[in-house]
Amino acid sequence: MQIFETIRPAQQQISEYRKTGKTIGFVPTMGALHEGHLELMRRAKAENDILVVSIFVNPIQFNNPADLEKYPRTPEKDNAMLRQVKCDMLFAPDVEEMYPEPDNTIYQFGKLASVMEGAFRPGHFNGVAVVVRKLFDILTPDKAYFGEKDYQQLAIIQSLVKQFSIPVEIIPCSIVREKDGLAMSSRNIRLSDNERAIAPKIYEILKKAVSLRKVLSPFEMEQYASKELQKIELFDLEYVSIADDTGLQAFTHWNDVNGARIFVALQLGKVRLIDNVRIF
Repeated sequence: MQIFETIRPAQQQISEYRKTGKTIGFVPTMGALHEGHLELMRRAKAENDILVVSIFVNPIQFNNPADLEKYPRTPEKDNAMLRQVKCDMLFAPDVEEMYPEPDNTIYQFGKLASVMEGAFRPGHFNGVAVVVRKLFDILTPDKAYFGEKDYQQLAIIQSLVKQFSIPVEIIPCSIVREKDGLAMSSRNIRLSDNERAIAPKIYEILKKAVSLRKVLSPFEMEQYASKELQKIELFDLEYVSIADDTGLQAFTHWNDVNGARIFVALQLGKVRLIDNVRIF
């Protein structure tokens, strides 16, 4: 595995890959890797000649400075896991390399960015768009792989690529879960034993809500899931939202849309968790 911490040598290596006609699959991460990341990498490795991974904790997508400070960083473990999946190239720049000057670009994603995470984390998706576009410009991948746990982020990136005609194919990948159903996340390692034992209730309640689709309207399903989650003493619920699976907007009747998901965000102790489940 080749490791690059600066942009120019990374671009030179990408150019070498291109000269021999190799295709590049890219998985952007913020490190603290887990099995969910590795699944993305395995797929990228299988579908492309070269697997490129980035590790960069992007400060401008954190609206909470404490969250940025506490974000887990495990570089030695990460490198070992990357070698395990036979990663060809790691791009791991520091903040000064990525942002030698402040990037004040403002992106417009309309209603897509005003709901759910966009409402609770102002500026978050603009920060995501800035860094993802930079990474695409630097590494010029053929395909980039994103997990559906961050479903709204995936939709934002798809919109970014479409708006600016960026020549990369975005590949959505299913949520990877622990055996007890908890969606894998780098933040999970910050949960206490007690919190970790309770966290799978999120998925359990969402699955139960989805199973009631034939007897509940979208609004009633939202209300049901909200009430059940609020019964868990350690959960501090931010939102439950049912939305169509493309524009992520609310709707009144199931037959109003072709596909839908139920989304949740909550605080468990000092850790913020999100999840979603496909309804149909």
